[in-house]
Amino acid sequence: MNDTVTRGRGLLEPFLARKRAQQANRLIPAECRQGRILDIGCGSYPYFLSHTSFKEKFAVDQLSPKSEVGDVKWHTLDLNHAPKLPFEDNYFSIITLLAVVEHLDPTALQILFKEINRVLMPAGRVILTTPAAWSDTLLKWMAGVGLVSAEEIHEHVYAYTLPLIGWYFGSAGFEMTRLSFGYFELGLNLWAVAEK
Repeated sequence: MNDTVTRGRGLLEPFLARKRAQQANRLIPAECRQGRILDIGCGSYPYFLSHTSFKEKFAVDQLSPKSEVGDVKWHTLDLNHAPKLPFEDNYFSIITLLAVVEHLDPTALQILFKEINRVLMPAGRVILTTPAAWSDTLLKWMAGVGLVSAEEIHEHVYAYTLPLIGWYFGSAGFEMTRLSFGYFELGLNLWAVAEK
């Protein structure tokens, strides 16, 4: 595989992709790694999936892979227009959305969260990362000077807060007592975990 971790260019993109992958890997219990993982919005190069260990790996993105994806089962879907997942109920032990929700239409995102709940196994986890809402102006500046991918930043549809992410999980049927949240990368990004 190549070294491109996102579309477009950005001096910090490889570093940021590593940090997202590290954060997600820290949030995955060891016992879940014997099951299936689905990475939604992995991009044309599934960086996170190539840096995590699971029995079976699945990817969903609107782009086709740029090169061979090894042991990853790929599904090309445009979730903004059809937020339905082509998997049976209770299929995955872990589902990740790393730097993805900010690219999705809020209405499609609400439907997608319900689909995620449907395909997630009991006791499975959803793990997401997204830029903190307050960092939007800073990210646009960073894109303008070439530190992050302008192509990615200009496609951001919405900026999220922790309470709003909690609302999406709750409206999809996840119990609020089974959610956890936090920040990383100096507070520029937030993470959230929902356990089914």
